[in-house]
Amino acid sequence: MSRSRLAPTPEQEAALLGHCKHARYVWNLALEQWSMWSAGRRSGPPRFVEQARQLTEARAASEWLRGGSQTVQQQALRDFDQAVSNFFAGTHRRPTWRKAGIHEGFRIVGAQARRVEKLNRRWARVLVPKVGWVKFRLSRPLADAKSYRVTRDRSGRWHIAFAVVPDPIPGPGTGELVGVDRGVTVSAALSTGEKLRTPTLTTGEKRRLLKLQQRLARSQKGSNRHAKTRAAIARLKAREADRRKDWVEQTSTRLARQFDVIRVEDLRIVQLTRAAKGTVDNPGKRVRQKAGLNRGILASGWGKLVQRLEHKAAGRVEKIPAAYTSQTCSRCGTRDARARESQAAFRCRSCGYTANADVNAAVNIAAGRAVTARGATAVPVAEKREPQLSASA
Repeated sequence: MSRSRLAPTPEQEAALLGHCKHARYVWNLALEQWSMWSAGRRSGPPRFVEQARQLTEARAASEWLRGGSQTVQQQALRDFDQAVSNFFAGTHRRPTWRKAGIHEGFRIVGAQARRVEKLNRRWARVLVPKVGWVKFRLSRPLADAKSYRVTRDRSGRWHIAFAVVPDPIPGPGTGELVGVDRGVTVSAALSTGEKLRTPTLTTGEKRRLLKLQQRLARSQKGSNRHAKTRAAIARLKAREADRRKDWVEQTSTRLARQFDVIRVEDLRIVQLTRAAKGTVDNPGKRVRQKAGLNRGILASGWGKLVQRLEHKAAGRVEKIPAAYTSQTCSRCGTRDARARESQAAFRCRSCGYTANADVNAAVNIAAGRAVTARGATAVPVAEKREPQLSASA
């Protein structure tokens, strides 16, 4: 995705918000239909073709829907249909309800997505259906995108993201290999010994965030003070998210340029970050601690880092089973659960080897090692391959 800041006028912003409302309304209607379906029924829930026909009837009956863009509303149905397919394929979570103020956005696909013009060195404009030409910041060269998504974050900023497949970064051709262990305290530990941390809010910003959260708890919902405080919190959160995204981009680019093969743990982040609250009959345990861990995992950008590595180092990213990599000595291969004395310290009781626990795990990942539940010896699961030399090498 190539994302840029959108700069709509007040009139255009009102029209864009109308598109967001229509897309969210259509999505939620489709989700309601799908949620009412049960596995015991003979016929399945309506899919895109049937829902598009129902949308035409709804637009004829509703002046509010008819006043919006049919392109935006039909694309919301297409996106929902794709979300259902991804859910049944096991690659994504179950589609959820879209809420006002949180899920503000819509997508344009096809020929209308190519109506983009460059104005000067800093600005360009895009023709949004039923809105007109909207200016956006030209932070990178225009690409031939087949679709774009317009979004508004919680801090009130508008963005436009063009769907562009980036050109992969050629490797150095030296045969260098690196293992990457992802953690919470250390966001990414490399087998070279380097420890990388995702930037967060500064100490002063964290103090301000705490004061704003306390003020929000004391304010009355629906009041102007409540709205202003929420907006201030959203701006701080957006600043933190921007820093995390920038860190992911810089880190993934550096690794793709520096190493020919990049090995990471094969982690299922969706399962790792599931809530532990349980049910009324069977409540979960240590729910608050698990919620804190989930926030730490998501704030470290685990999934986004590997996703961008796979884009930039296409074909050079290998996923290694994560079982016992943090409990195995990278020198002698002995597995011992008590060898990891703390979050940061690893000491092998067999050979006496000591190292940072995350770096030790990264070395095991670089070696392509997994450990079975029965054995105590590391077993290689991937062989080092010859690097593919770039055309310039």
